Amino acid sequence: MSETQKKTISVMIPCYNEEENARPIYEAVRDELKKSCPSYDYEILFIDNKSQDRTREIIEEICSEDKNVKAIFNSKNFGQFNSPYYGMIHTSGDCTITICADFQDPVELIPKFIEAWEKGYKIVIGKKTRSRENPIMYFLRGCYYKLIRKMSSVEMIEQFTGFGLYDRSFIDVLRELDDPTPFIRGIVAELGPERCEIEYEQPKRRAGKTHNNFYTLYDAAMLSFTSYTKAGMRIATFAGFGIALLAFVVGIIYLAAKLVLWDSFTAGYAPMMIAIFFMGGVQLAMLGFLGEYIMSINTRVMKRPLVIEEKRINF
Repeated sequence: MSETQKKTISVMIPCYNEEENARPIYEAVRDELKKSCPSYDYEILFIDNKSQDRTREIIEEICSEDKNVKAIFNSKNFGQFNSPYYGMIHTSGDCTITICADFQDPVELIPKFIEAWEKGYKIVIGKKTRSRENPIMYFLRGCYYKLIRKMSSVEMIEQFTGFGLYDRSFIDVLRELDDPTPFIRGIVAELGPERCEIEYEQPKRRAGKTHNNFYTLYDAAMLSFTSYTKAGMRIATFAGFGIALLAFVVGIIYLAAKLVLWDSFTAGYAPMMIAIFFMGGVQLAMLGFLGEYIMSINTRVMKRPLVIEEKRINF
């Protein structure tokens, strides 16, 4: 293959406080591409989500050493979904590979992704079969994936984090979506063409601490629920009918007991208090579900940009 015919592989690496991993992941990706894919040109794009450590300084050093490396620095932290998505749509290769900086996405899968891509697949994803992370978290993630898959009208992909290869044609689709709250896992399942799934065991983080916590996981769960299911509102509707029916039945039983036993029948205030607290809890939960849908609609209506850039390098 001549130099002019070389295809370009883009590798997009999102970062947030990854000073211990930024240079190692760059070297690992670069070395893997040069060793396993020498017939391709490459670009590596870091997008930093307003790190508070030395991550940006290290990325700037890498960019000065290697002109195949580009960088986008966000003006603030725009969240775990917007920043990687923005990075993907600003790559320029014939395909784009997304990979996390923490080494939980195995670099050695890159040539396997490219091999499947060359066979004609427009999307090649990594799918976890096992994980060396916290077993409780892995179990809970599995339960979440199964739940959202059953509730969604779109066939969601289990144990898929976004790690994979995307052909330029699909990146063009992402550019045209104009979605201010993009959920790449759902978009791939809903709009992606036929894909190849490559299984792998997820290793532990190489260094540093995970930035995932209860809030970020809850945020991801709610985004997928409000974007790809009607479950929240359907649960509220069915729960309302069910509780109304239960209240009607209990009322009939109470009336019958009162008529038969008359003055000797007394239930005290306990049933009333239980019913009040139960109904109050159900109403608050349903209002919370409704609020999540409204917030999702509100974010989309406002049409705010995915991110605001502070700086870009080597573009």
